[in-house]
Amino acid sequence: MSSEHRLVICSCPDKHVAKAIADKVLRARRAACVNISAPSTSMYWWDDHIHADEEVLLQIKTTASELDELFKLIQTAHPYDVPELIAVPITEGTAEYLGWIKQVTQS
Repeated sequence: MSSEHRLVICSCPDKHVAKAIADKVLRARRAACVNISAPSTSMYWWDDHIHADEEVLLQIKTTASELDELFKLIQTAHPYDVPELIAVPITEGTAEYLGWIKQVTQS
């Protein structure tokens, strides 16, 4: 088990923005891997109204020690006023994969 690894979820307005953010966090070595989902519909409250928009999700694999800088980097590159940035602990995974995440983000 490991509590130092994190899966960060971030929604983006389209694939172009998602790829730009993924490229930025990978080049900065704040993440080891970013998956970009197919478009889906997000429904949410904003400005006292329910909205429904097509978005894509980023699933970002990183370590706890990279979270602050990763969040800052995404917030500067993201077009939303309040980007979705949620980090959940990765509590299980193969030693090889978790080791790879740590190795890449510490390079």
